[in-house]
Amino acid sequence: MTLADNKAKVFSEVQEACLEAGRNQESVSIIAVTKYVDSHIAGQLIDTGISHIGENRVDKFLDKYEALKDKENLTWHLIGTLQRRKVKDVINYVDYFHALDSVKLAQEIDKRADHTIKCFLQVNISEEESKHGFKLEEIDQVLTELENLSSIELVGLMTMAPIDATEEELEEIFEKTDELRIRLQEKQIKNMPMTELSMGMSGDFKLAIKHNASFVRIGTAFFK
Repeated sequence: MTLADNKAKVFSEVQEACLEAGRNQESVSIIAVTKYVDSHIAGQLIDTGISHIGENRVDKFLDKYEALKDKENLTWHLIGTLQRRKVKDVINYVDYFHALDSVKLAQEIDKRADHTIKCFLQVNISEEESKHGFKLEEIDQVLTELENLSSIELVGLMTMAPIDATEEELEEIFEKTDELRIRLQEKQIKNMPMTELSMGMSGDFKLAIKHNASFVRIGTAFFK
């Protein structure tokens, strides 16, 4: 199958998942995660009609950004763990950052950013030891510490399910994340609209959409 075929299949499956969930397809943004391919292949995928590009690592992000910056109407997502020492290198090329997992990282972003960075608070709903992200009991205190950072807008939550999670476990994780987002949105905290959910990847995005994901991060399904 060609990249265009894969793109059409992914978009069709997202549309189908939205219909099953009673949602408008426009309410879900599809991020093409290009970490497994070079800039040339990523550019070819963009030409099929992709507008959201996601990268996990700073060096790969910067390589793609430089090679593809002439492509029009791209939205750039940094979706992987970010070390504080690398914030200054990358943050001003980022539209959305999906892995805000510490107060000190938020403070460094606020210090280095020359525009408002739309951030997702990474939450460890499954409480896996190997996963980054805030635990449920930490969230309220964290929001108090982040409230006055003027260059950060907390648009919502990001979570990652365990790779071996059952469908029942996925449902529970995604549902709990959405419930938390709603609770935080109701607080109406300055700079924290909390309207978005970044969750779901190639293997589980349909379930994530069922539970109100607004950004799905899809990689392998585009390139298999």
